[in-house]
Amino acid sequence: MTSRTTTPAPSAHLSPSSGAAAAALASLAALATGTGPEHEVIAPSDGRPLGVVRQASAAEIAAAVTRARAAQKAWARTPATARAAVARRFASLVLDRRDEILDVIEAETGKARLAALEEVMDVSRTAAYYAHTAPGLLRPRRRGGAFPVFTQTTERRHPKGAVGVITPWNYPFTLPASDSVPALLAGNAVVIKPDEKTPFSALLTLSLLREAGLPDGLAQVVVGPRDEAGPALVEAADYIMFTGSSATGRKVAARCGERLIGFSAELGGKNPLIVLADADIPAAAAGAARACFANAGQLCIGPERIYVHEAVRTQFTEAFLGEVGRMRVAAGAGWDAEMGSLISEAQLEKVRAHLEDAVARGARILAGGTARPELGPYFFDPTVLSDVPESAALCREETFGPVVAVYPVASDEEAIARANDSALGLNASLWTRPARGAELGARLEAGTVNVNEGYAASWGSHAAPMGGWKGSGVGRRHGAEGLLKYTEAQTVAVQRLLRFAPLPGMSNERYADLLTAAVRVLNRFR
Repeated sequence: MTSRTTTPAPSAHLSPSSGAAAAALASLAALATGTGPEHEVIAPSDGRPLGVVRQASAAEIAAAVTRARAAQKAWARTPATARAAVARRFASLVLDRRDEILDVIEAETGKARLAALEEVMDVSRTAAYYAHTAPGLLRPRRRGGAFPVFTQTTERRHPKGAVGVITPWNYPFTLPASDSVPALLAGNAVVIKPDEKTPFSALLTLSLLREAGLPDGLAQVVVGPRDEAGPALVEAADYIMFTGSSATGRKVAARCGERLIGFSAELGGKNPLIVLADADIPAAAAGAARACFANAGQLCIGPERIYVHEAVRTQFTEAFLGEVGRMRVAAGAGWDAEMGSLISEAQLEKVRAHLEDAVARGARILAGGTARPELGPYFFDPTVLSDVPESAALCREETFGPVVAVYPVASDEEAIARANDSALGLNASLWTRPARGAELGARLEAGTVNVNEGYAASWGSHAAPMGGWKGSGVGRRHGAEGLLKYTEAQTVAVQRLLRFAPLPGMSNERYADLLTAAVRVLNRFR
């Protein structure tokens, strides 16, 4: 079975043939910190050049961090409520400038406009959430002292300094913005290194932050080859927030460990989607199609393996293939497309390699399996496989493309066990009765679990932490942890009257007995 797709759509709004669009991109490019060679950014949907950005050398990246650190001193003294006001204005600007942002995201990534909309909504909600909560999270808090009345203990939060934010190409607006805003609200400066394929979305983030009132120097964007610019930022910054592959994340973590600086990372995922016997099958099929092929499968939290109870295997598979067959794959800036392009030739080749290896080892293609060059150089049909053996790379390695494998399971227990049988643990999706889903979801080894949704329910719950278990990451974004990780905790304890030593004339033994008795009393109450 092959999926039916749309014919090519008109080119995106953001076209270099438009003088206004070219001027807008040139204006953004001027915000990049760097005087090195020009890097040309290419639109993946049709291969056209979008614009050029100057690259930063390692020395320029170090200098950018130094400038950021200098600007951060005054920012750290700015009241948290004033910092929050900048984030609140930024959240509104993102919505006001929605279509402009969508144009830039689409042009750089080739993703469908509806997928780009997720980024806009996420950034606005993240900024608004932290604008509301940051002052409370950062205020000094009284803690229980060593001795009641005599010890007054306060927990304070101080910014790290200059935070390095290293982001990939798949969500080029969400990740720079949503990782930078809480760092800034915590009183830090940020230096953002976006993927060199998608710098304009990060530069647009910088432009909007400045328009919202962020002081000069506090946020900077540096562009350069990942093997040079990334390590340079890791060497210079006071804290690193990294999003990318597990392999690169380990290297970044190792260097941060050597430097004894903080580190947080969201890494790869091989995410399971489970359909149990009591699931709403039409809803599960539609939800699985949306989740598996969101952003052409180039989504860290998107499902790549589906486990279906044997009792509903045939029913689900037929419904799922029907949803996949109706998906609209297209280029352009219209709202009708449900899936857009892959980002590059390298990503297309990885998808092909995983697919060919799986088929060679006995897998069957149920839908898709073919490139769509008539739509653009990197388009590929949404693809569904069955009978994928354990020996296939696609079975365990992250594909990061529009390919998903369906596996039958005989019981709920087998579904949970197979879902957990992975070195990665980023996200999971479970389709069943809500109460049963909540119970079984707690047994899944993943940082986020969605019941009767693919990924959006947990991703959009900005008050709750999001991140990976096992090889899928360290630390969390969103929630209180997503801001407090950018701070140093400090305890200030003020002692009054009572000393931690024998009173004058008291023997050490008598002091030990009195202290023991006092601790017995304290243990009863605290």
